[in-house]
Amino acid sequence: MNGVTPGLPLTGERTVPGIAREQYWFARHEVVYRWLAARCAGASVLEAGSGEGYGAQILHEAGARVVAVDYDAAAISHSAATYPLPHVRANLAALPFDRMDAVVSLQVIEHLWDLAGFLREVRRIADWTCLSTPNRLTFSPGLARGAKPTNPFHVEEFDADQLRALLDAAGFSEVAIHGVHHGPRLADRPTLLAEQIRAALNDTWSAELEQYVATVTTADFQLCAEDLDNSLDLVVIAR
Repeated sequence: MNGVTPGLPLTGERTVPGIAREQYWFARHEVVYRWLAARCAGASVLEAGSGEGYGAQILHEAGARVVAVDYDAAAISHSAATYPLPHVRANLAALPFDRMDAVVSLQVIEHLWDLAGFLREVRRIADWTCLSTPNRLTFSPGLARGAKPTNPFHVEEFDADQLRALLDAAGFSEVAIHGVHHGPRLADRPTLLAEQIRAALNDTWSAELEQYVATVTTADFQLCAEDLDNSLDLVVIAR
């Protein structure tokens, strides 16, 4: 199926389920929620930047008490109509909560103009947090630290050392970083990312590429704490 989810356009700013050509990106994001889910069981969790809402639903199904929070009115409206969870529209740098066990914010911090303000809010309300973001070194090769990304939706992109420094400065005393990597099947097709980008920009998807991308699942990705500089995405657990 191609196109959009009902009521929520696929803008390039966030991924959504159910679109064949988007399945690589969806699975790449979904795998982190699946990896995190057991850790969240029984916890009160605020998902900051919940987007379409599928991630909050995954955590809810794993036993977390989830509140989905996003600043985008269309995203909150769609998510609230799709998933039976509490939803709040709010600025992530001024969260309207006093206490949660955890704040989960995946593929969000690269979009934030006031990242320091958001991290202060996370420290204020939560015992621990899980953050993920594209690894600047592989997502935008050659982009210098602090330089404006070419992705129009990104304010800044980060490497692992930057993330550790940001979290240290925000007062987190324990920081563990994992990386998302291609598993063996995707690693055997090293041009896959370039193929998808070229196809999307030119609207020239071959039947073979579209069929291949549609088969990608969370099993095609791995998380580990080694070789962070070559990872696709960085995943932080901090407290």
